[in-house]
Amino acid sequence: MVLIVVINLAVAFFSSFIIILGSMYSYKMMISKRVESYEGSIDPDVIDKIEDPYDLYSEQEVIEDDEKLDLKAVIKEEKARSKGISKREVLKSSTANVSLFRVVPYAFLVLGFIGLNNNKVLSLPPYLGGLFVGIVAGFYVGKKFFSKRVS
Repeated sequence: MVLIVVINLAVAFFSSFIIILGSMYSYKMMISKRVESYEGSIDPDVIDKIEDPYDLYSEQEVIEDDEKLDLKAVIKEEKARSKGISKREVLKSSTANVSLFRVVPYAFLVLGFIGLNNNKVLSLPPYLGGLFVGIVAGFYVGKKFFSKRVS
């Protein structure tokens, strides 16, 4: 019984630990590539868009109740303003999601769970405890190694 608990703890700890480290490393690499490829300075309009994305504080004229609104025109205008996610943005963010540093640890997690279940040695309380401890340990180890400032 003790051996089953130790095996469950070890498989869960190792898989969650390497998932966290792989995720932190792949995101660090993605951010450092973006910082290296960034050109120019910060545009004040970008800051305004972040602070007021719906343009609530602009000095536009307030429409009086007497004026009638064409709702179809307003909807079309708003749809034209809001853009969907472009393919380029999806590709930029998918490089971190499809990185081998993330895919391999998740494969180890799934295969480890299936292996424990097929061999009838899966015990969920130690397994979940091992996942939790692995996440916490991976976070602190990753923070120590990957939190150096990107410049």
